[in-house]
Amino acid sequence: MTLMQAAEVSIRDESIKLGQFIKLASLVETGGAAKEAIAQGEVTVNGEVDSRRGKTLRDGDVVCVGELCARVVTGQEEDDYFDEATANDDFDPEVWRNM
Repeated sequence: MTLMQAAEVSIRDESIKLGQFIKLASLVETGGAAKEAIAQGEVTVNGEVDSRRGKTLRDGDVVCVGELCARVVTGQEEDDYFDEATANDDFDPEVWRNM
């Protein structure tokens, strides 16, 4: 995959550390493999080799390990978001069907 073909990987917060992201994006299998790949200079961030495992990544950053690439995406909400605070626990589907 090239930078333009990077898979989008959604994160919950505004940022994520490089070591965490390459594991989350399945660019490596383990945290130890992430640490090793970063230390050996096999990881690029936006096309530049980066050896800082704690580097902060933000929305739009593209990370590659070898030929595998992933783009950091923030703020994507799920379509089927469930909010416990506004849920109506007394919902009766039979009443709804008969309306």
